[in-house]
Amino acid sequence: MSKIIVGFILLSFGWLAPCLAAAGTAETSGSGGFEVRLGVCDWTIGKTGDPAALALAGSLGLDGVQVSLASKGDSLALVDPALRRAYLEAAERTGVAIASFAIGELNDVPLKSDPRAEKWLGEGIEVAAAMGVKIILVPFFGRGDLRNDPQGFDAAIEALKRVAPRAEKAGVSLAIENMLNAADNLKIIERVGSPAVRIYYDVANSQDAGYPILDEIRLLGSSIVEIHAKDTKDLYGKGSIDFPAVRQAMEYIAYNGWLVLEGTKMPLGLEKSIRYDADYLRKVFAAK
Repeated sequence: MSKIIVGFILLSFGWLAPCLAAAGTAETSGSGGFEVRLGVCDWTIGKTGDPAALALAGSLGLDGVQVSLASKGDSLALVDPALRRAYLEAAERTGVAIASFAIGELNDVPLKSDPRAEKWLGEGIEVAAAMGVKIILVPFFGRGDLRNDPQGFDAAIEALKRVAPRAEKAGVSLAIENMLNAADNLKIIERVGSPAVRIYYDVANSQDAGYPILDEIRLLGSSIVEIHAKDTKDLYGKGSIDFPAVRQAMEYIAYNGWLVLEGTKMPLGLEKSIRYDADYLRKVFAAK
């Protein structure tokens, strides 16, 4: 039975998920342990495309940074070897890792319709390979939104098919993030047919869209390569996201990877708000 069929069954009959979770917990817990590292998006801390993001993240008690592959003219800024060296030196100096890359410009220059997007994604793969980074977030928001756009949906799949072999060769995952549900994301993965194309899951985006995020995490399983921790309502633990339940879903799929803070609310100011959220997540996601 294909993942898509299984997905429709799970999402149509939500009552099955807790039963499956209970059945799977014993199977997955204890197999390889549970380890989550905390990172933050450079744009969340006001350091988009700036190597200083690593030092700031370290001072806030975080382990890594999701770095923007910002464009500069017709190419990505990190095509410049000097800028790549600056990032690598900052990582070595601070002990803060580059968790992943993100090409935010694809929200305005969509992969589904603009040739520049495919060029930038190809450059991003080369940059990631050169710097030892394994994940590139490929977003589909704004002008790149795939909802209610069957032609754009198909065009995005064809573009991913063209670049995926390069990502496979480089050992880089292209992590797609969008406002589609889990079943539609699995359609993309199956149609592209490459292990390089995986899912970047954002708990708040999906919950705000009305999707059953705990079921979706279980359904997407190993397709999820990285996760955004976000709450669009308040500081973590005070808003709408049930992070302890998210942890249970992540344990069910044996997720071990980065949990990256994005779009955090700042009622206490940037430094205190990020520290509050990071401290909360460390307690919730601590290894047992």
